[in-house]
Amino acid sequence: MTVYTPRRAARVLLVDAGGRTLLFSGRDPARPDHRYWFTPGGGLDPGETPAEGAARELAEETGLRLDPAELGDPVGSETVEFPFDGVWYRQEQEFFLVRVASWEVDTAGFDAIERASVVGHRWWTPDELAATDERYYPPDLPALLTRALAATPSTDGPCGGAPC
Repeated sequence: MTVYTPRRAARVLLVDAGGRTLLFSGRDPARPDHRYWFTPGGGLDPGETPAEGAARELAEETGLRLDPAELGDPVGSETVEFPFDGVWYRQEQEFFLVRVASWEVDTAGFDAIERASVVGHRWWTPDELAATDERYYPPDLPALLTRALAATPSTDGPCGGAPC
């Protein structure tokens, strides 16, 4: 019987004007050959709301600073079970959609475990996600992105969201 460590988390679907999504490349320190791509975000601090945690994690991992209220409502949620660094987790997580025109990722805010386990990042198009054989989380990321983007139309555009 596996004993899980409960964890609450918030994750961010960061999407640029080209429709690309930011993912980090990571590896499990306890299983260095287990490589995967994942969205910005992470565990909530005690007393932190999902929006507060998502905003904090986004700032730490990408340098993008937003007020939690700017994140809006979550666009998805799930409960996942996984091992990381020798510990089994059962994680309840919520996803927030953040659109940016573009963003230069700044990882200076990484903590020690992120510096040890994150090996890079890149922006992925939906077609690249659909075509890759590489592992990414969540496994239904393309469908989650499609639903989230359809439910929250962009206010960006040539007229800044106003009628042209």
